[in-house]
Amino acid sequence: MKIAFVRTMPHFSMDVYADGLIAGLKSVNPDWEIVELRPRPFDRTTKSPVIRAQKAYERFWRFPQEVQQQTADIFHIVDHSDAHIVRWLKKAGKPVVVTCHDLINLLYPENLQGSVRLPFVSDRLGRYSIEGMEQADAIVAVSSETAKNINKVLNIDPIRITVIPNAVDSLFHPLPEEQAQAFRYELNVSPDTFCLLNVGGNHPRKNLTGILKALERIKQQGLSVQFWKVSDDFTDEDKRFIQANDLKDSIKYLGCLDKNTLVKVYNAADVLVAPSFHEGFGITLLEAMACGTPVITSNVSAMPEVVGGAGILVDPKDSQAIADTVYYLHQNPIYYQELREKGLERIQSFTWEKVAEKISGVYQTGLLHYLRELRK
Repeated sequence: MKIAFVRTMPHFSMDVYADGLIAGLKSVNPDWEIVELRPRPFDRTTKSPVIRAQKAYERFWRFPQEVQQQTADIFHIVDHSDAHIVRWLKKAGKPVVVTCHDLINLLYPENLQGSVRLPFVSDRLGRYSIEGMEQADAIVAVSSETAKNINKVLNIDPIRITVIPNAVDSLFHPLPEEQAQAFRYELNVSPDTFCLLNVGGNHPRKNLTGILKALERIKQQGLSVQFWKVSDDFTDEDKRFIQANDLKDSIKYLGCLDKNTLVKVYNAADVLVAPSFHEGFGITLLEAMACGTPVITSNVSAMPEVVGGAGILVDPKDSQAIADTVYYLHQNPIYYQELREKGLERIQSFTWEKVAEKISGVYQTGLLHYLRELRK
């Protein structure tokens, strides 16, 4: 079987998904031919109207034409934001599968605050792209939450949607204690400081404000604590909160990190705090558990189905509950160790080989749907 992977413009999370899935497929189906189709890259942060116009032309015209001209048994669009390409492929009579990671930008338009975009045009094009999934032969949703939203927002029959959770790169694993402590030493953090970690964006749904309010309460309880932020920096509003509540000395912004350094950060931290209001999945939860770092996350959206019973679930709106949970973990080392072991056990279910095996079944389902449609 020949599979054509339709990749997106360079995007960290989508590259992680595509790279992991391709590696898994090559492992479980070594006789399959896999080709990767990529658009020309552009600077995602540019404000130049000329570059933005070129980027739009590449995304909505030139690249879809190139994809349409290829031959394969199945075309797999790995990012729902590129689902407009489904229309091009169906016009050419070709079978196509789409992976949907979330519908956050439709459910929470404020998620795009601060993005480089033309608001009216971007919103319309974004919805047009995602609605292309309606013509796909099969859809992969990375969580039951995402599958529910696909049905709710796009009215796509659940029978056409298969839930296949993400996996985690084997690079994420526990390091020897001395390596974790060495990294803390590099950051000038004492061994008795309890370190909280958050990895990801700074959009309102990520609830950084809730973490900062919890941090303030934890400090009031007398706990030596530090909060590490990886990836996007704090918003201006959060920076004002940090300044007003004298939290600057208890926070380290570590920036965007390569995978090897990120593994060190997970191992050096004491707990991942990720109380988002909404996630399509939550890959950082898997990464933390794979490194043996206990997880505190939300009791809503996709997070409970990701951590199962291996993490602590809290109300993301309740900063005091977040603070109390952090304090409880610090004060109960036996429970802390139990949670660590549960996370390491749970992560065994999330491998790219298992994802690839399930995706292989979706390809067969997609082909059957495609053939039925041809007979109509």
